[in-house]
Amino acid sequence: MTELEILFEDEHYIAVNKPAGVMVHRSSIAKDDDPVYAMQVLRDQMGHHVYPIHRIDRPTSGVLWFARNREVVPAFQERFITKDIRKFYLTVVRGYTKEQEGLIDYPLRKKLKKELQEAQTAYLSLGQVEIPVQSSPRHDSSRYSLVRAYPLTGRMHQIRRHFAHERNYIIGDNTHGDNRQNRFFRMHFQMHHMLLHAWSTAFDHPITGKKITVTAPLPDHFHKIITEFGWQELV
Repeated sequence: MTELEILFEDEHYIAVNKPAGVMVHRSSIAKDDDPVYAMQVLRDQMGHHVYPIHRIDRPTSGVLWFARNREVVPAFQERFITKDIRKFYLTVVRGYTKEQEGLIDYPLRKKLKKELQEAQTAYLSLGQVEIPVQSSPRHDSSRYSLVRAYPLTGRMHQIRRHFAHERNYIIGDNTHGDNRQNRFFRMHFQMHHMLLHAWSTAFDHPITGKKITVTAPLPDHFHKIITEFGWQELV
């Protein structure tokens, strides 16, 4: 990778559209021999150091924010703490959600093994589809939903774990998802990525006070499924 798609930039902050599979910064969790780091790519692209403000999971694509200098990082991070930033994600899940619009209020363990933490994810089902193809031996057809998720808290893998709790597993999630569904999508749609995209962020600029909304275009693999299921007009 030579460059990242710039979604927003001013003298204080930069937002990029992070591809799936790219890590935010160096980490010991990288298991492959030659991982790609968004911070390093953007630093080389802009010609100066950049400072990550938040993180999104490696297999998740979408809006990722950096600061141009270290001094303006805390002002932005404060927006996350006070919930003054609205973060919307798009995802494709197995089955139909229980409600068209709902709230998953289910505590999650910190780092998957320690104390429970409060966690809430609001969601809106944008579209549903039933295809006449068997992805499970229990059913002759397969159902899927296009969902817009809005995490009200910021726990590790929160959206992925919350939809797994609802048994609406996110397609392509190899950690919390349904391996049978993941194999089905690889076989029938040649889809090898997780269908979770950090779609949009909206907030008041921490320095200027201006209202900012940034939206990241869907990656090709996500757009392919959207088209396959006839959801083009929904996003």
